[in-house]
Amino acid sequence: MPLAYKVWFLFQYNMKLIKHIARYTSEYLDYRILFFIDLFISVVASCISALLVFFLVPADELLYAGLGRIAFFIWAAISIPITPLCMYVLKTYRIIVRHVTLHDIFKFFVAFALKEFITFLVIVALFNGNFILYLILGLGIDYALTLFGVLVIRIAMAMVYSLFRRRVDDAKVMKILVYRTYEKSVSIVTRLAESPHYKVMGFISDEQKEKYLTINDKPIYYYNNEDDVVKIISDLKISAVLYPTTADAQKEQNGMLAICTRHGVKSLIAPSIDEVVDGKVMKKSIREVKIEDLLGRDEIRISMNEVISNFNGKTIMVTGAAGSIGSELCRQLATFGIKHLVMFDNAETPMHNLRLEFEARFPNLNFTVMIGDVRQSARLDFAFRTFHPDIVFHAAAYKHVPLMEENPCESVLVNVFGSRNVADKCLEYDVEKMIMISTDKAVNPTNIMGCSKRLAEIYVQSLGLAVENGQKQGKTKFITTRFGNVLGSNGSVIPRFREQIEKGGPVTVTHPDITRFFMTIPEACRLVMEAATISKGNEILVFDMGASVRIDDLARKMCELAGLEVGKDIDIEYTGLRPGEKLYEEVLSNSENTHPTSHSRIRIADVRKYEYGKACDIAEKLRSFAYDVKIPEMVMLMKDTVPEYISKNSEFEKYDKHE
Repeated sequence: MPLAYKVWFLFQYNMKLIKHIARYTSEYLDYRILFFIDLFISVVASCISALLVFFLVPADELLYAGLGRIAFFIWAAISIPITPLCMYVLKTYRIIVRHVTLHDIFKFFVAFALKEFITFLVIVALFNGNFILYLILGLGIDYALTLFGVLVIRIAMAMVYSLFRRRVDDAKVMKILVYRTYEKSVSIVTRLAESPHYKVMGFISDEQKEKYLTINDKPIYYYNNEDDVVKIISDLKISAVLYPTTADAQKEQNGMLAICTRHGVKSLIAPSIDEVVDGKVMKKSIREVKIEDLLGRDEIRISMNEVISNFNGKTIMVTGAAGSIGSELCRQLATFGIKHLVMFDNAETPMHNLRLEFEARFPNLNFTVMIGDVRQSARLDFAFRTFHPDIVFHAAAYKHVPLMEENPCESVLVNVFGSRNVADKCLEYDVEKMIMISTDKAVNPTNIMGCSKRLAEIYVQSLGLAVENGQKQGKTKFITTRFGNVLGSNGSVIPRFREQIEKGGPVTVTHPDITRFFMTIPEACRLVMEAATISKGNEILVFDMGASVRIDDLARKMCELAGLEVGKDIDIEYTGLRPGEKLYEEVLSNSENTHPTSHSRIRIADVRKYEYGKACDIAEKLRSFAYDVKIPEMVMLMKDTVPEYISKNSEFEKYDKHE
């Protein structure tokens, strides 16, 4: 083997060895090793101090006191049992080397001061109070040497770690700026300090008073206009701007975020605290800003303590548990200390995935996954008599408007007959509350799906009124909640637009003026549970969903977030309204047709009430027509029962009554 090759091989081996030593003596240094290092430093400091005192005390004084010179080394040995005790009390050995703070340093000062104090008391007792001045001097030296040694070792370890971290290939690290300088901004910088994926170059702020300042050794870059932002990004080679919260991104969607989008810089959202593992931010936790973040509103606040107490210790059943709303309801309920969660749905694969998720996320939760169909009364009966739920959330439904226009009988069987089955079982098995999830499409419906949901509302409310009036025996309170589209739900417009953008377009919008109400899935579920808590029963509750959103604007904003310019990089095509679709939805949330509740964002709809006997007859006839696939008879009965149902852009317009 040539000499040059041997030298090269040894050099490479030693470099790898140095890297491993640096890694395992800094980032992964075991706390037990630190414990013995500190103990060693403390004992050595005590021995050095004893030697110094040994040379300071005159020999005749020692002889006069009847002590041999060796006696002065007794106190050096005392530090062996005392030091571990003090370190254990203040846990100094568990302080992470690379995260040492002033508070941690103070712990060292206290721990070793305690060591010297105990040593002083022991030695005074042993030497009968002789040589106190020399003893105080020696203990002072001991204290200084111990502190110096321990702190120097930690500084050295931190430096080794820092040098090791700097060897990370900069090409693999994303250089980012953190938006603004408030508390959440600073905390996320601290959490990102050890990230192998992101390098925080500083903060970016439009507050002129912060110009030229630094926080945690990170400079604050001031900007006044777009040119300033572009220069900062260019000079620092910034790849992304990180927003501490979605509210920050919403605020800047026409400012900083828009500037970054135009110049190819990513906009990121920081993770919430529960996405931080062992003090570290995982790469997948930080994500790019999505359209869902920008469509949000100010957080709707609810009384979570009251909601949790309403469900704590109870058996809860959720139908449609594998759906967007149903699964999120289950996730939130799982954290409320409930007795048992029964998840009921007929979708096998989604239910299997839900089971795996809950086994991993909620190992202590008592839950049951049931495959079943709300159209099958016998299967529902088995679930109710087996588990006897206290509260039932009925989220099972068919929801896609065009598909239900093409399959109207299935819409009626699931949405009307299925809801009837669930409501009847709730009454039969003395369920405390049934909360049915409805939709804004039930208001002045223009399609089969919307009308079927309105018919479900009619049956459930009429059943509740019959119980209230003594016509039916039971104690169940029936509550219906209405809201609009949920952001990112299965099969909704946002996932479809996202898929079209990924394919390069075109993005298809039915009409340039079409609008919809939007709400996040967690927000909708929290409001549903709040409604279930505050409602007195037999009410249809509607949510204030804020301003409606133009779908065309939504599509354009999503294209911009993807870094595409509409008309140049990607096209938007208008395909026309689909069967049963209308330009805008209504939720009956104004003061003229609703009544207030204790929550400002939840109101009670003032709707026509139906007599229970009539509602039963209609539901039975609709079931019969749907089973026999007698579509004309079924649709005409639907229109007779819900006179405000006027079809739009649908083959069923011919059954509308024209005055």
